[in-house]
Amino acid sequence: MKINEEIEKYLASQPEPKHSELEKLHGLILKTSPKCRLWFLDGKNDQGKVVSNPSIGYGLLDLKYANGKTKRFYQVGISANTSGISVYVIGIEDKTYLAKTYAKKLGKASVTGYCIKFKTLNDINIDVLEEVIRFGFENGKLETEA
Repeated sequence: MKINEEIEKYLASQPEPKHSELEKLHGLILKTSPKCRLWFLDGKNDQGKVVSNPSIGYGLLDLKYANGKTKRFYQVGISANTSGISVYVIGIEDKTYLAKTYAKKLGKASVTGYCIKFKTLNDINIDVLEEVIRFGFENGKLETEA
C-alpha cells in the first residue's frame, strides 16, 4: 500500500472530531511544506508488537544518537492519542525550547521536549501551532524525497 493510501486509511479510521482535526492538521502541514517527504508509521516494531500510536510524519532528518549511529526519521509528525492529538517536532537539541517558546502562547496544551498534546484544535491557537510546525521544518535539514 502506498504511503498516501495508508495515511488516508489511518485518517478515515479515526472517530469524529479527531478525524476532521487530523485532516485539518495534515492539510496545514502540507501547505507549510508541500514537497516534504511523507511517512506513515503503524506503531508496530519489527516483531509486529504495538509499541506506539500510529503516526503521520513529514520531512526528513538524520537523527544522531549518542553512540554515533544515525537514523532517518521525520521532522514533524501527528498522531491521535487516547485523550486527543499529539504533534511531534523531532530533532530539537534544547529539550526546553518548545515549552519555553510556545507553551504560554499555544493555549490549553501540554508541551514537552518534542511533543505538543491537546484535546481539540479549539483548545489551542492554530497560528502558534503553525509557527511551531514551521520551526520544526527549519530546525532540521529539510530534504525532499520521492
